[in-house]
Amino acid sequence: MLSRHTPVALGGAALLLAAVTACSPVDEKEPTSTSSAAPAQTCDPASLKTLAAGKLTIGTDNPAYEPWFSENKPDNGKGYESAVAYQVAERLGYQKSDVVWTQVTFNNAIAPGPKAFDIDVNQFSITDERRAAVDFSSPYYLVRQTVITTKKSKIAGAKSLADLKDAKLGAQVGTTSYQAITDLIKPTTDPAVFNNNDDAKKALENGTVDGIVVDLPTAFYMTAAELEDGVIVGQLPQVGVPEQFGIVLDKGSPLTGCVSRAVDQLRQDGTLAVLEKTWLADSAGAPELQ
Repeated sequence: MLSRHTPVALGGAALLLAAVTACSPVDEKEPTSTSSAAPAQTCDPASLKTLAAGKLTIGTDNPAYEPWFSENKPDNGKGYESAVAYQVAERLGYQKSDVVWTQVTFNNAIAPGPKAFDIDVNQFSITDERRAAVDFSSPYYLVRQTVITTKKSKIAGAKSLADLKDAKLGAQVGTTSYQAITDLIKPTTDPAVFNNNDDAKKALENGTVDGIVVDLPTAFYMTAAELEDGVIVGQLPQVGVPEQFGIVLDKGSPLTGCVSRAVDQLRQDGTLAVLEKTWLADSAGAPELQ
């Protein structure tokens, strides 16, 4: 939603992270932690320096989009990211009643400066540029960028990046989805920029753009539930290191190591794979663009 959010399939233990999601059959290394808790570090509510003692404040955007959240209610525990957030909180020793949700826009969450949250979960792709301003946890999801459109669009039958060269495409501002257009597709027409995916979807519906780029789970949801005659054109090819989502924390946060340890535990014991199967669509129905 660069994407908020580029693609992957893993072997061995790493399949736990990529089990049923936006992954393609290529050989990749297992996701690595962006930070780790020192062995002697104590990770419990009494020891963690959170904004409010004994509470874990979690930020996300409004609206909070499906299938990452459900019914625009991050606190209901439904949707992949809401479920992951509560699992992380539990591994840190917080009860559900100890979790406080706060609204933070996507761009504000990754901007430099003090944060109004302890952690933020909002499809943030881990990039070096963003690491200069914020901390990231270990990755909790491997993502593919995907082009979607409607059946009447001129790109509905596109099979390759070359077929998209003359298309008017768009994506949310500040996301890896937008960067995928400029750096990978490289259309002859400047891409449209939108404040959020709702605005991008409206532009697609009224024909202002030929297609939009979003992450794969969002692509499945939007084409099935939100767009009339929505079509997945295809997943964009993977270039370089697989794109990964991580939890955002303040730069230098004392919580980063503990949060990464919690995410690592969720990956290693198979919890992430179960949550992906529960909340995210299988990538088998999405073609690959050549």
